[in-house]
Amino acid sequence: MPENPLNRLDFNEAVVFVKQRKKAAFAAMPVFGDDNDENAQAEGARIFLLLPDEDEGWTLRFIAGPFFSAAYAANDIIPADEIPDRVRELLFVPTRCEEDWLTDQLQVLLAKLTQAAGIGEQMPDYESQAAKGAGPEAVFPVSFIGLNKPL
Repeated sequence: MPENPLNRLDFNEAVVFVKQRKKAAFAAMPVFGDDNDENAQAEGARIFLLLPDEDEGWTLRFIAGPFFSAAYAANDIIPADEIPDRVRELLFVPTRCEEDWLTDQLQVLLAKLTQAAGIGEQMPDYESQAAKGAGPEAVFPVSFIGLNKPL
């Protein structure tokens, strides 16, 4: 088995890790705007979070949304038989996750996951940033969460 200095796990290894250690593992993908600008900055992220579950052994939570907003575009559990192959091809990082983290802004959640994994030293301090709220009328384009194209 090749050496893995970044402690990344393929999907199956991450599932075994979560079931055995009762800890979490995650993979994250940045979301960029629609401008085909090569200098574009990420506007949000998609997070795939494997969590221990007493009944099933593990669950996959899909969280997506814009940065600096208190609203998620998606916060769903994906059943094991519906997990896309592209998600199964991602590399996951072992971490820990507390339930109340799932109500944080997306960039704060991502910072906490990376810090708990021991890889967050280069993440900005997002918790001290001012929060922007989204009212109930807020609608995120389906393209943002990727439901109109393969993950």
